[in-house]
Formats: sequence, structure tokens, C-alpha cells
Amino acid sequence: MRPISRVDVPAAARLVRDGSLTPQAESVDDVDAYWAAVEETRRRLGDVLVADDGEVVGIVQVMVFPHFQHAGRWCCELESLHVRADRRSQGIGARLVEAAEELARARGCYRVQLTSRNVREDAHRFYRRIGFEQTSQGFKKPLDVEHLS
Repeated sequence: MRPISRVDVPAAARLVRDGSLTPQAESVDDVDAYWAAVEETRRRLGDVLVADDGEVVGIVQVMVFPHFQHAGRWCCELESLHVRADRRSQGIGARLVEAAEELARARGCYRVQLTSRNVREDAHRFYRRIGFEQTSQGFKKPLDVEHLS
């Protein structure tokens, strides 16, 4: 488990696309856009971590932010947690989450949280197995906005 590098971006983007419920939303050839997201995540004290087994086989984005609740304490949100289909059930996802939790602790976060689409029942079992509790119902609303560069 290590921070992503720019050369990892194409493989990581394909991994996200292949694990996505909306693969058409991913522009896997736009390395600059993905790298800009990495840099912004790092600027905000988070990171994008990859599982590297000679090639990228897993990814998680770790976002750290001050939570208005809990008197402004730091919180950690996990996004884009994907493990390549042929490498699942080998402990890679758990090790990615452990690495994300280590980063969150180092940044002083009091909590790690994530959302998962309702149809991802296998993922829900995985999250419960590694200690997450289902405490909330998630909602999303798409916005019609121009892409900012």
C-alpha cells in the first residue's frame, strides 16, 4: 500500500471504471484530470492510495476535512475504494482500508466514514467484517454545472 504516483493513474482510472456502476462517467484517458484530483486531495491533507503488487490492483481516495460537528474535529471520508475483480477476497481491500485509517489517525481524525451504493451487498458485508457500522442512509443529487478546471 502506497501513495499513488502519476504513472499509476491510467491503471487506477481503469480500475475505478471497471468497478463503477456508472463506467461511462470515467474518462480514463484524461490523466491530467485524475492527477489534478490527486493533487487537490493532497493539498487538503488526504491522499490516494494504491495496492501495488507489481501493478495497481486496488485504490482508495482518503479525504480529510474539518467536521463542523464535534467542534471542528478532523474527519476522514473514503471514496473510490476498488479492488480488481480477479484480486478480491485476498485481503487487499482490508489492507487498503488499514492504510487509509493509519493516514487518518496521523492527521488527527476522530472517525473514518464512507458511503456505498445500496446494490453493493458484497461490499456491505466486507465493510461490516472490517469494523464499520451501518449508521446512515446516503442520498445523492446530480447538479447541472460546468466542469471547473
